[in-house]
Amino acid sequence: MTAIDLSVSPLGRVEGDLDVRVTIEDGVVTSAWTEAAMFRGFEIILRGKDPQAGLIVTPRICGICGGSHLYKSAYALDVAWRTHVPRNATLIRNICQACETLQSIPRYFYALFAIDLTNKNYAKSKLYDEAVRRFAPYVGTSYGPGVVLSAKPVEVYAIFGGQWPHSSFMVPGGVMSAPTLSDVTRAIAILEHWKDNWLEKQWLGCSIDRWLENRTWDDVLAWVDENESQYNSDCGFFIRYAMDIGLDKYGGGVGNYIATGTYFEPSMYENPTIEGRNAALIGRSGIYAKGQWFEFDQARVREDVTHSFYEGDKPLHPFEGETKPIDPEVGRKQGKYSWAKSPRYDVPGLGYVPLEAGPLARRVAAGAPNAAPHQDNDPLFVDILNRIGPSVLVRQLARMHEAPKYYKWVRSWLDQLDLHDSFYTKPTEYAEGKGFGSTEAARGSLSDWIVIEDGKIANYQVITPTAWNIGPRDRDEALGPIEQAMVGAPIKDKEDPVELGHVARSFDSCLVCTVHAYDGKTGRELSKFVINGMV
Repeated sequence: MTAIDLSVSPLGRVEGDLDVRVTIEDGVVTSAWTEAAMFRGFEIILRGKDPQAGLIVTPRICGICGGSHLYKSAYALDVAWRTHVPRNATLIRNICQACETLQSIPRYFYALFAIDLTNKNYAKSKLYDEAVRRFAPYVGTSYGPGVVLSAKPVEVYAIFGGQWPHSSFMVPGGVMSAPTLSDVTRAIAILEHWKDNWLEKQWLGCSIDRWLENRTWDDVLAWVDENESQYNSDCGFFIRYAMDIGLDKYGGGVGNYIATGTYFEPSMYENPTIEGRNAALIGRSGIYAKGQWFEFDQARVREDVTHSFYEGDKPLHPFEGETKPIDPEVGRKQGKYSWAKSPRYDVPGLGYVPLEAGPLARRVAAGAPNAAPHQDNDPLFVDILNRIGPSVLVRQLARMHEAPKYYKWVRSWLDQLDLHDSFYTKPTEYAEGKGFGSTEAARGSLSDWIVIEDGKIANYQVITPTAWNIGPRDRDEALGPIEQAMVGAPIKDKEDPVELGHVARSFDSCLVCTVHAYDGKTGRELSKFVINGMV
């Protein structure tokens, strides 16, 4: 048996703060460690500030999901201040949150994920030349239109939010916008353009209604072969190619999922509370563990710092959460190896377990029984998991499946706006309170907990989807979701471990445009990837 340690630092294309170390035995990953190499510290910045500071500060946490950060921070303050949110405001929030995700779906697929499909490791595939023709960065026939058209949905966001990213137009009690009929008409025209020219023409090769008829894995396979348009669409080609190169064979992960849910039925969330949140959701919340569904309860969330560069000796709920960083050099001597905390959830009967967040988790929640009439009720990915299990392919397909679904929701919400009604109710700014707000950013569950004392922020904790997914081992030595997903991945060429990139990027973890790999034992650099002239 031949075992080597391989470190990849950084791994990815968006933010260069994720390092990965794996042990490879006989060409297969047998263990993995993910290290978030950047300290964030926004919780420390917010302590002692005006309660509304979160509306300004948290959208700056991420340049891609800034709207999602604003959405959940507004709801956290709505709960703490016991506000009234008019129907129109809930609809506008829904529209903008969904448009940010619609932007992210094609941009992420073409600019971050699909370019790895052109890796030379797959040159023996009979579909390789076609993959290069479509997905090669900057010059691929699908890459260009996909990336360019991805900007359209956030043009809709900017109409209602004034700007994207880093808007702060969602406030306690509603939104700071009162659109005109011209704004709404323009938003519809932009969205239709995106749907016609990318979603249906390029991605699906059919109507969105035809795709959404798929309820089982067999339906999806039959859809691919149904006609030439669907077979040769980017979606049809991706499914065929991904199965040909084995992306359906690894990357499964922990197999347990969390979705905190997003988008509210306006009539059911005019006065936001923690207790009333699950029932009001359109995109459902839920926990799925060991084959069972459980209702999501924010009180069961804890953050473990056993292997994180923070002080602390026990998992804490975010209302009592602490962010006390320590010197990484000191921490490494204690077995710590990441700036990410390890979020865990107390599943009834199972204890605190790691859970995967993201589109696949949302699709599993949508397949749970007992959906209310206003809620997402979609069995497709529960059937896919039961048939072929989780993998890089399935996680990716879950992300793409949300494009037609969310498009239809946004169109419906635009039609429901009443331009003669209110968009804002001025709240009472209570000096004391606790609030919880959450949403589903494109890459998964994103939540804020705020404690207000004497009119100031006494504590503020943010748990991002990336933390749920890249968090390190916990005090029970349970691997985080990405760590577990890398176990079992075949590494055909340790000089070019593209399989690690597939797994990490299937979670859409935040990474940057440079990857270099070196042998963990000798320190010898194995390979270096240069994109756009930058090393």
